Amino acid sequence: MERIQPGEANRPDEQVDSNASSEVISIPELSKRGYKSLKENYIEEAEECFHKIIEIDEFNNYALVGLGDAARKRKAYKEAIGYYKACLEHHEGNNYALFGLADCYKALNQYSKAIEIWEQYLQHDDANVTVLTRVADAYRKVKDFRKSKEIYERALEIEDDNAYALIGLGHLHYDFREYEQALKYWEKMLEYHGENVDIRVLTSIGNCHRKLKTFSEGLVFFERALQLESGNFYALFGMADCYRGLNDQKHSLEYWERILEKDPNNKVILTRAGDAYRSLGDYDKAESYYKSALNIEFDEYAILGLALINKLRGNYAEAIESLKGLLKNDVKNHRLYTEIAECWLKLGQRAKAIEILNEFQQLGVRNSYIQEMLAELTQ
Repeated sequence: MERIQPGEANRPDEQVDSNASSEVISIPELSKRGYKSLKENYIEEAEECFHKIIEIDEFNNYALVGLGDAARKRKAYKEAIGYYKACLEHHEGNNYALFGLADCYKALNQYSKAIEIWEQYLQHDDANVTVLTRVADAYRKVKDFRKSKEIYERALEIEDDNAYALIGLGHLHYDFREYEQALKYWEKMLEYHGENVDIRVLTSIGNCHRKLKTFSEGLVFFERALQLESGNFYALFGMADCYRGLNDQKHSLEYWERILEKDPNNKVILTRAGDAYRSLGDYDKAESYYKSALNIEFDEYAILGLALINKLRGNYAEAIESLKGLLKNDVKNHRLYTEIAECWLKLGQRAKAIEILNEFQQLGVRNSYIQEMLAELTQ
């Protein structure tokens, strides 16, 4: 499904007076050629036509919007803004100029300005589903949940199977961690589009299941996505993470490795693969992956992984040193305290273990596991 942008639609020719000069009569033909070239992505030819119109009629609305649309296609958004504003200065309320101007602000991540312009557009055309979904998208970007939801729903009242509204509502609820609600909208996309559904809908549904920890159901959708695109990063990541959630590290590794074949310097994936090898007891391989991640950039998970390998190998002092280093930047991470405490216990230093757990308690953060561990040690 493709959005039709007003700035790229066919424009009606201007009405020409039968007594007008030949110079004025040429404007509709130039306008027609310009928009045809623009539609076919012959941007320079389009701009040439529009500039010729400007030479005849300096503030011609078709030419100014056309030049704005051409600049927008070139991603020269600030230049495009200048043309759209010039048009609106002389042709107040021009819908095409308003649409283009708002789209430029959106492209520049100036969502508040985009919303302001789109709201002006809707005063002239409040049933334009394309504009409604774009306004709702912008409100979602500025985290105005209520307004975004309200406008998406207005779009669905006009067009109940509108893909952009359904997908937008899915993302909106997902952003606010309402995963079950997000699922409802993305599943409607499946109902409407069946086998022709966009791969991003499949991975989005899979991601909801990941967040809900219904990993087996997530695997089904990531697998479907891989059937459409075997190298899709999000589908491969989803498969790996679902298997990880099911504690099936062997299958998880298969997909981490497939990602690394294409992206060998992805430190997040290197640490995930390291975790999988560590869980499978292959400490040498795990260590290699963690060190590869650290060679790219500092990574706290890689440091943690190496510390846990030292702990598993009985190198408790080295593990404690690494874990204490991590505490400096993550002082409220309860796992670090329990790992250090366990290392002290292995070294026969019960008082040290109690001391590190008390340090966490003094932060005023409640954690049941630490409280139980501390109670057991102090009895």
